[in-house]
Amino acid sequence: MSQSAARMPAYFISHGGGPWPWLADWRAQFAPLEASLADMPAQLPQRPKAVLMISGHWESDRFAVMSSAKPPMVYDYSGFPKNTYDIIYPAPGAPDIAKRSANLIDQAGLPSKLDPEMGFDHGTFVPMAIMYPEADIPLFQVSLRHGYDPEQHIRLGRALAPLRDEGVLIVGSGLSYHNLALFGPAAKDPSRKFDIWLSATLDLPPAARTEALLNWEQAPAARTCHAKEDHLAPIFAALGAAEGETARRIYHQEEIFGGVTASGYRFG
Repeated sequence: MSQSAARMPAYFISHGGGPWPWLADWRAQFAPLEASLADMPAQLPQRPKAVLMISGHWESDRFAVMSSAKPPMVYDYSGFPKNTYDIIYPAPGAPDIAKRSANLIDQAGLPSKLDPEMGFDHGTFVPMAIMYPEADIPLFQVSLRHGYDPEQHIRLGRALAPLRDEGVLIVGSGLSYHNLALFGPAAKDPSRKFDIWLSATLDLPPAARTEALLNWEQAPAARTCHAKEDHLAPIFAALGAAEGETARRIYHQEEIFGGVTASGYRFG
């Protein structure tokens, strides 16, 4: 199918730290991120039929697809004020599109399953609360797969790519730096080096870009920035969904929590 003006882009976003929009000091810290997320709806060719979120906070033995018509909330963080466990993001699910997504994944030869129990984790409801505060866009998630194999997650994105021509916004939600044991000044050098590599990599021609991401562990400070790559893996799916299209940085911030550099990207 030739590229249509109505084709949705795909994104790799940072979802920030915990329930940050409900914490005044953290919200101030993430003001540039909030501005980036709030601007995303204006970048789209039309109002999404649904948002498909691939969050770094949900993984399964196969690619699971949230299929509930009314997904519950998942408060997958700890140590925050009580009010952050009362947050409700009441967006409807998208069971019909979820079934189509699972079929596309199956057709690509990847293992999949529908999950009628899973709810919105904070990698999903936090950015959506900024992007669409009215919670009036159907929303569902597709999980990562255990092991985070880059090739399989790029194939996942390729499988889901047709949804972009059907009004579905595909968003990989993670962080370009995620090492909970290394924040503050010690994070400054490794996060900056990895961020520079990621930006340069996404500027490469498509085939070279894919090859570099498949071999991301060779990047400067790769395993320091991502000792466990759950928050990086969503970029593989986002890239696969728009593999031949231009990447543009839509978010960049330095000195987060005293040292971290992080970025987010739009594909297409």
